[in-house]
Amino acid sequence: METVYTYSHLGGEEILMVRYPDLNDEINDIITSIRNPGRNKVSKEKTMVEKRLYSPGEINRLFKEAFGEKDWYELKDYFDIELPNYPHTIKNAYKQCDFFKGDVLIEVQFGKYAFMFYDLAKFQYFFNMGKIKLGVEIVPCHLLHKQMSTGVSYGEQLVYDLERLSKNFPSVPVKIILIDMPIESDDYNEEERIEILNVRKELEKMLVAWKR
Repeated sequence: METVYTYSHLGGEEILMVRYPDLNDEINDIITSIRNPGRNKVSKEKTMVEKRLYSPGEINRLFKEAFGEKDWYELKDYFDIELPNYPHTIKNAYKQCDFFKGDVLIEVQFGKYAFMFYDLAKFQYFFNMGKIKLGVEIVPCHLLHKQMSTGVSYGEQLVYDLERLSKNFPSVPVKIILIDMPIESDDYNEEERIEILNVRKELEKMLVAWKR
């Protein structure tokens, strides 16, 4: 797959590049290693009857395998929920994130928009616990989202909302990565995607120059 846009919240991208260059390279390599799985889901939705779509579950599985091969593992924290003036305790509740390694926590999210925002809350939770230094959220771009079922959200909305929260949430550094299928593997919205990739290449050159 291809990275088409990145967003740095509270310096998340720069921190990852400077303090964790090996992990940064590993994340980028994993993204580019994910092949196009093909349109293996046949839609039953009224607006897209019989249209062949990409399966979010299949893409998630490919990411899980790829991160697992590089020794990224699930981070889970168990706790009991007790509320003031409420005589009921919930035992063994937990917070869980997909991939953790060397102070960096990653979520790959191909679900509804609410889950993207909840991922940010989980980054904040583990940051407050002192278990991570930054979070990375990997999400589909809008053009890929349009090739999937309607339950899948897109990263542009998340970035837009974070900008309007004026850096107030979350208070943990986060890098958001918008991904798309390799352009040579599928030609949907080809002109626009080529333009996006050209802009991305120029930005990557600037990032490399900044790092030096």
